[in-house]
Amino acid sequence: MEKSSEKFAKRLRDAMQASGYAAKPAVLEREFNLRYTGRPMTLHGVRRWLLGESLPKQDKVLVLAEWLRVPPQQLRYGVEIEQRIEAEIARWDEGIAYQEREVLEAFLNLPAPQRKIVREVILTFAQVFPASAKA
Repeated sequence: MEKSSEKFAKRLRDAMQASGYAAKPAVLEREFNLRYTGRPMTLHGVRRWLLGESLPKQDKVLVLAEWLRVPPQQLRYGVEIEQRIEAEIARWDEGIAYQEREVLEAFLNLPAPQRKIVREVILTFAQVFPASAKA
């Protein structure tokens, strides 16, 4: 299985190429250090980013993202996680009718102790009547 640093390295190389830059350590070192106000990165340090041997800290990811004009979360985590989250939100939006929304709204307006009781009742029903037993 591919490590997160290797996935980041691929996204970084792809973003550099998409922005018209060669995905080479010398290019990355020069362009990054022109924009970063902290301690400059070494050629060896940025080479490790490109090879997936290490991950930059978040402040450096922000500089990279701004330079390459990609969202920082996309550079750091990829688009897959965002797509999974959007799919889950869409599932909720499509799968919940007006009555369920009304019930959820009422539940959220209950005081915490009553929410806990209702939650326990729902979870008990879910255990007794599993989803596979739906009619």
